Amino acid sequence: MSDIALRVHGVSKRYLLGVPPPTTLLREHAALWARRMLQRRRAPALTEFWALRDVSFDVRRGEVVSLIGRNGAGKSTLLKILSRIIEPTKGRAEIHGRIGSMLEVGTGFHPELSGRENVYLNGAILGMRRWDIARRFDEIVAFAEIERFIDVPVKRYSSGMYIRLAFAIAAHVEPEILILDEVLAVGDAAFQRKCLGKIGSVARDGRTVLFVSHDMNAVTTLSQRALWLADGCLVDNAPVRDVVGRYLATLAVDMPRGERVLAVPDDVPVGITAARTLGPGLEPVDVLPRSSAVLVMLDGHVRRPPRDDEEYFVALDVHGADDGRLFRTHNVEQRWFAAVPREPGAFRLSCTIPAELLIPGRYRLGLIVGIAGRQHVQEVYPLLEIDVVQDRLVANVWSGHVGVVTPRCEWKLMDA
Repeated sequence: MSDIALRVHGVSKRYLLGVPPPTTLLREHAALWARRMLQRRRAPALTEFWALRDVSFDVRRGEVVSLIGRNGAGKSTLLKILSRIIEPTKGRAEIHGRIGSMLEVGTGFHPELSGRENVYLNGAILGMRRWDIARRFDEIVAFAEIERFIDVPVKRYSSGMYIRLAFAIAAHVEPEILILDEVLAVGDAAFQRKCLGKIGSVARDGRTVLFVSHDMNAVTTLSQRALWLADGCLVDNAPVRDVVGRYLATLAVDMPRGERVLAVPDDVPVGITAARTLGPGLEPVDVLPRSSAVLVMLDGHVRRPPRDDEEYFVALDVHGADDGRLFRTHNVEQRWFAAVPREPGAFRLSCTIPAELLIPGRYRLGLIVGIAGRQHVQEVYPLLEIDVVQDRLVANVWSGHVGVVTPRCEWKLMDA
C-alpha cells in the first residue's frame, strides 16, 4: 500500500471573467435580456484568470501540511479541487483515502431547524452515516458546550454558539484525510485553543491534515511542512519554519503604513474601503510612543442590508514581529455603541488600542469583515504596519519588557 495520501500533478485552474452565470429562472432571463439591450447587444469582454498554474506536490499519510500565502494566491481554489467541489482545467489530483473537508464553518445549517436537527443534517453533508452521527452525538454536543440549547432553533443562537456547534460537527468527522480552510479564523480565543487541540489529536491519530491559515503560530505548531502559493504558483515546499521565515520576509517589503485605500468586490454585502492609524493629533502616523493610544479609523460601506437573523461585524487582529497573533478585537464587543449599520450607506468605525499595552516593537494589523457566525466576506492581511517606541523610562530607572504585552495592572499597598 502506497504511503501517499494526496498527489497533485500539474494542476491549473482557469476562470473566464465576463461570462454571465447560468440562468434558470424567468426573472433571471428577463434581467439578462434587459442588460443585453442596454449594452446594445455588445458581447462582454472575456478575460482569462488563472487561479492556479502547474501546481505539483505530494502529501504522505499521517503528515500535517500547511498552505500559506497572501489572499488571492489560490489556496482555497486548490482545496476545492482536492475536495472535488470543482474540477481543474489541467492536471490531476489523486486522493487515496476517505476525505473530509471543512471549507466553510456552518455550511448546510438551516436557521429554522434546532441544533439537534442540524447536527444530523450537517453531519450528513460532511459524509457521516446516521448511525455514526447518533454514536458521536453526545460527544459533539459536549465539545460545543451547548447542551442546554440543543433543541432550540439555531436562528436564536448567538454567533459564538453557532460557531462552536458548526466546528464540533465538522471536527468529529473521522476521515483519513482532513482538509481545513481558515476554520480557526472564527470563535473566541478559548475555543480556538480547543480547536487547535482537536486538530492536533487528529494528527496524532495518524490521519493526514492539509490546512490553510494566516496564523503563523498555528502553522508552525501544527504542521511539519508548508507549501507557499503566490499568484497561483507553488513557490516553496519545505520544512515549515524555513518556508514561514521566507514568507514573512516578503511581507516586510512595501508594507502599507499610516493609511490605506481598499478595493471591495461588488458582490460582497459590506466592506471596509479605507483604514488609517492616527496619532494624538488625529493625523495618519505609523510610529507611536508607547504612552499613546493607537487609534485605528475604518471607513466602510453597507451595500445590502443583512437578514433579520444576521449581523455584520468588523474585527482587527494585532500581530507581533514574528507574525504571531497577539489578540483579536471585534466591534460587537460593544454592540450598542459600535454596531455596523443595517441600512445601505457609508459608515465609520474607530478602534482604540490602549496606551502602554503594546511593548516597543513592530506590529501588523489584520482586518476581517463578515456576517457574525456565518462567513467572512473581506479579509486583509497585512492591513497596516505600525511601530511602537519607548518614550520614557518606567519609573525613570527601568525600561525592560518581558512578554508580548504589558497591560496596566493596578497595584496597591495594603495594610499588613
